[in-house]
Amino acid sequence: MKKLFLQLSLLAVLPFFIQGQDVEPLEEKFQVNNTDDNWVAQLEDTGTEDWQKHWFLDGEIATVDTTEDGMHLQAGPEKGNDAHHAVLWTKKSFEGDVKITYEYTKTDTLDQYVNILYIQATGIENDPFTKDIFDWRVLRAVPKMSSYFRYMNAFHISYAAFSKEERRQYVRARRYPVTAQRTFKETMITPSYDNEVGTIKDGVTYSITAIKTKDHLFFKVDGDGRAKIFSWNISHEKKIGEGRIGFRNMFARCALYKNVKIYTTSDLRSQD
Repeated sequence: MKKLFLQLSLLAVLPFFIQGQDVEPLEEKFQVNNTDDNWVAQLEDTGTEDWQKHWFLDGEIATVDTTEDGMHLQAGPEKGNDAHHAVLWTKKSFEGDVKITYEYTKTDTLDQYVNILYIQATGIENDPFTKDIFDWRVLRAVPKMSSYFRYMNAFHISYAAFSKEERRQYVRARRYPVTAQRTFKETMITPSYDNEVGTIKDGVTYSITAIKTKDHLFFKVDGDGRAKIFSWNISHEKKIGEGRIGFRNMFARCALYKNVKIYTTSDLRSQD
């Protein structure tokens, strides 16, 4: 009886012990990755000069205007029209672990649709969707979402995003592509941060930091007197080793992007 009592006591205590050993404070984990001495800047763009030096654009209706406040990426005005989406891609491709920092300002006043950060996107290598997404950009002249989540390998982080039902903001991560065995819903990486309040406000400039390592994805939003870190364990996801970085504004959405910096942990410069 005494032995049984001890066994039960250990079983009761063990989960707390394991949890204490296993769970590292999120802020600490983020800072360890953010301040890694191995980060090497591969792209630096103030967003105030010729945007075409570092970027190319998906979407025939979309526009990019260079201003003192950064690159103003504007999707077309027609809600529900796939031709009016906008996606801005880096000309460079980035290998290995990657860190992306930029200043973001939501310049529209909508409480609909989303902005998306694409991380290390490549084609699924099934003709005509070759590995280099630049090669089949003409197929994305109308940049409908399915051209991305069906035919690209990429991580996706949606933010300044609003649910259809309650207009509440959310932040979500996904791993593309959709396949015959994996629906769009199943591309979502848990957790989904729903019911966000005031994470992104209209007209406020935020400093955003996204980090992708072999096992983790981090997304930090800092501005308007508050900071919040979102994170996902991607150790169970199929690895992505390289690709381009992209900013998506869904139809009718507009935003400024300034002081974009992209780092990798390699000393080798990425190729154009």
